[in-house]
Amino acid sequence: MPTPYRYGNLRFWEMFPGLLVWGTFSLALVLSFVEPLWVIVFIIVFDLLWLFRVLYFNIFVIFSWRRYRQASRVDWQKKLSQIPRAERIFHLVFLPTYKESYHIIRATLCSLKENSYPNDRIIVVLGGEGGDKEAFEKYARRAQQEFGRVFKEVIVTLHPSGLPDEIPGKGSNLNWMGHEVEKYLQKHYPKLADEDIVVSAFDVDTVAHSQYFSYLTYLYCTVENPTRSSYQPIALFSNNIWTAPAPVRIGAFGTTFWLFGELTRPERLWTFSSHSMPWKMLRDVGFWQKDIVSEDSRIFMQAYLHYHGEYRVTPMFLPVSMDAVTGRTYRESLKALYVQMRRWAWGVEHLPFIVDGLGRDPAISRFKKFRYIFNHIEGMYTWATAPITMFLLGWLPLWIAKDEAHTLIQSAPFTLEELMQLAMVGIFISAIMSLTLLPRRPQDVHQHTWIIMLAQWLLLPVTFIVFGSFPAIDAQTRLMLGKYLGFNVTKKTR
Repeated sequence: MPTPYRYGNLRFWEMFPGLLVWGTFSLALVLSFVEPLWVIVFIIVFDLLWLFRVLYFNIFVIFSWRRYRQASRVDWQKKLSQIPRAERIFHLVFLPTYKESYHIIRATLCSLKENSYPNDRIIVVLGGEGGDKEAFEKYARRAQQEFGRVFKEVIVTLHPSGLPDEIPGKGSNLNWMGHEVEKYLQKHYPKLADEDIVVSAFDVDTVAHSQYFSYLTYLYCTVENPTRSSYQPIALFSNNIWTAPAPVRIGAFGTTFWLFGELTRPERLWTFSSHSMPWKMLRDVGFWQKDIVSEDSRIFMQAYLHYHGEYRVTPMFLPVSMDAVTGRTYRESLKALYVQMRRWAWGVEHLPFIVDGLGRDPAISRFKKFRYIFNHIEGMYTWATAPITMFLLGWLPLWIAKDEAHTLIQSAPFTLEELMQLAMVGIFISAIMSLTLLPRRPQDVHQHTWIIMLAQWLLLPVTFIVFGSFPAIDAQTRLMLGKYLGFNVTKKTR
């Protein structure tokens, strides 16, 4: 069981998102019977605002997609030859692992080996768990034998089980890895400056774009104040996308397109999944917190608070690719997708932390405080409520008041239907763009499967609710009730 965690007297802020969601649903249900006209007006306005949101969101997505296509055509390693400082930059690649096969680990190490950046300036850190000690040590020895001379080094760490004040999972493992590597570098590389080291914290199934580290190094050497920024790539969940069930594929691409939309608005951007950051920042904040689930986004806010608001995320328009969730059966795959979405929705746990941290820091402007708190609450609230409001609750007052002669009530179904049809433009754009992000089709997959890849987007309204709203409501309700989630490891099989 995970250890309960709270921030002083901020239990209210753990409860607030869930109260807001259930308050909305309760009020909508009551008013549908008491004052259905009010609810109908609200739904029409809500759907109209959502339509505008879908349209401008797609503009951001298209802009990011174009930047991705442009970045893919640049020879970033060649550009580095014009930057003398680039020769001093080393990359630490953290790969925490738990019960993954050597096939998965090896595929990631091969992608690092084939990257355009010089291998002798890449240090790989494999981090195993005490609960998987025997298998991990066997795989770690194989990795060191096969890749030890390929990279500068392959460092191996083993996170002990049962340490106090920890939630078992990726965050606590990364925390242990960070402290172990810190001691190792101080002993073996005392002259290596913190400012010359960039860390990439990858899921163990992450396959980086062939120019990822060259592009990352270019950004690190050219952006203003590079040690005060994390670096967020495009996250694709496409290593096994051709064989994943249709709802899993929709969920995978939906996450990618959400990130596409955020990359063009760095003032809203937090770090997510596999990404990169300065080693100096990690040492300054004491590495990842070890008592949380969503360590990938929390590490950004740790840095933001530590530097009194002078920290940001620099978007990277090259991808890293990971596995879509899978199971032995179709049903297991859908269950795994739900659990993964709930774990991501558990990012609601950050609200008490940021309210507390921002409230204690007078150096951060009120505008920045409001923006981060509002964006976090609004994002989690919309995630949980929007699909149900549009596709389910929106039709309840129409059914209840269907016999009333009011003009607005009689015309509302046609208005809502037209709004939904206009919103389908966004789905069509997503469907077309998803085809351009597919990896090469495996030989054992039928050549006409791309047709299914298009048709599957008709499932979006269902997946939007079942694997969007429901996991978010689940997470926020658990936090509201104090039933804290632990870390669920995503099974990785190909």
